Amino acid sequence: MSDHDLLVIGGGTGGYAAAFRAAQLGRTVTLIEQAKVGGTCLHWGCIPAKAMLETGDLLAKIGKAADFGIEISPATGVDTGTVAARRDRIVNRMHAGLKSLFKKNGVELIAGRATFIDDTTVEVQIFDEAGAPTGEARRLTARDIVIATGSSVRKIPGLETDGQVIVSSDDIVTGTFKPRSVIVVGGGAVGCEFASYFRDLGAETTIVEMLPALVPLEDRDASKELTRAFGKRGIAIHVAHRIVEGSLTKRADGVSLLIEPMEGGAAQPLTADLLVVAAGRVPNSGALGLEATGVKVERGFIQVDAQMRTASPHIYAVGDVIGGLQLAHVAAHEGLIAAQAIAEQPIHAISYVKQPRATYCRPEVASVGATTQELERDGVPFVAGQVPFLAIAKAHVGGDADGFCKVLRHADTGEVLGVHMVGPKVTDLIAEASLALELGATASQLGGTTHPHPTLSEIVGEAALVSIGRSVNF
Repeated sequence: MSDHDLLVIGGGTGGYAAAFRAAQLGRTVTLIEQAKVGGTCLHWGCIPAKAMLETGDLLAKIGKAADFGIEISPATGVDTGTVAARRDRIVNRMHAGLKSLFKKNGVELIAGRATFIDDTTVEVQIFDEAGAPTGEARRLTARDIVIATGSSVRKIPGLETDGQVIVSSDDIVTGTFKPRSVIVVGGGAVGCEFASYFRDLGAETTIVEMLPALVPLEDRDASKELTRAFGKRGIAIHVAHRIVEGSLTKRADGVSLLIEPMEGGAAQPLTADLLVVAAGRVPNSGALGLEATGVKVERGFIQVDAQMRTASPHIYAVGDVIGGLQLAHVAAHEGLIAAQAIAEQPIHAISYVKQPRATYCRPEVASVGATTQELERDGVPFVAGQVPFLAIAKAHVGGDADGFCKVLRHADTGEVLGVHMVGPKVTDLIAEASLALELGATASQLGGTTHPHPTLSEIVGEAALVSIGRSVNF
């Protein structure tokens, strides 16, 4: 007989969402976490990175103070120690709040590392408060188990990090780096965020990306706009380029290397104080002992169905360890689905194309739904409506009118198929578009919804109206 209704392995966003919801639905729940509850997002990703990016954004705003009639001495420097202290205070406050929710929801928390013995049993190596193994081990059984072990920074052969001159995102969000020059390997969301941050701090910044565009999974117009904006800020961009194998030379004060076009051509030397490796993440599934279970794994990712159930009927998996978008809010949704399914309650099925995506560089990038290139590839008839922030009064009031909003609607039904934005506060504005897609709204309904004036949100309604030929203000 099982001694638990549910065991959750991993205390990140997906894990604690599953644990809390299952407890709310009457299950006895124990969560096992080997590091800190909150996972990558709270401690080594979303939250600390955004706290640091906020410093860069404020610094850029101060640089425009004269435009607002404010006489202020130009900012002469950034104290990265103070940046780090503020970042850590935010993380610690959120961590304390999260820990209190375990007590509120009646979820037992065990510090340790779990390994499967069979489909219903795990052995847990117990850790002390400092995160060190105590030598004690416990065997726990459960009727159902949720795996939410997340992911780790991808290691690139030849670009091994040392935490000093070759660093990963983990190093940056726990450090106080202030380089005079930086090379960022990877032009996806993480790479663009850190390139933006270091450029705001005054570093000469270069991005090297193997694919032919920055944020390559976004709509092509968003990629083009971000490239234009980064170029305007003085960020050097080398898309469709790679590092020449064996060319990296590491020194005490930085690195030098060669890059070359993906399709061949002359190599180009680059040097910098700091090399940031931002080339994706890999699932944390290898040390779980899954070979003792019926769980199926492909390229490290655990395979699940629409209820987050694995090939073993009482083992579920959520979050980065199952692949997909690898976003905290998506992991939370998956955790709720798993808990509802375990409790035999109705689930709110997830459509991955309708999950919002956000990149917090300057300018911000946000999107939900299909991109232009995806609709063209699939032969879906569509109409695009696009409005620049230049047409929005509140953008001028705030001193930042770069970027646009683009609404893609079905040419026949009018249903909103995708919304893509670059510009001020778009990572907040995208929530309205996310709701529109979730409810199957048409462009007419989205555009017909009253948006308060003057606000940045007007751009969403105006772009929808453009797509149906009914714009009033653009």
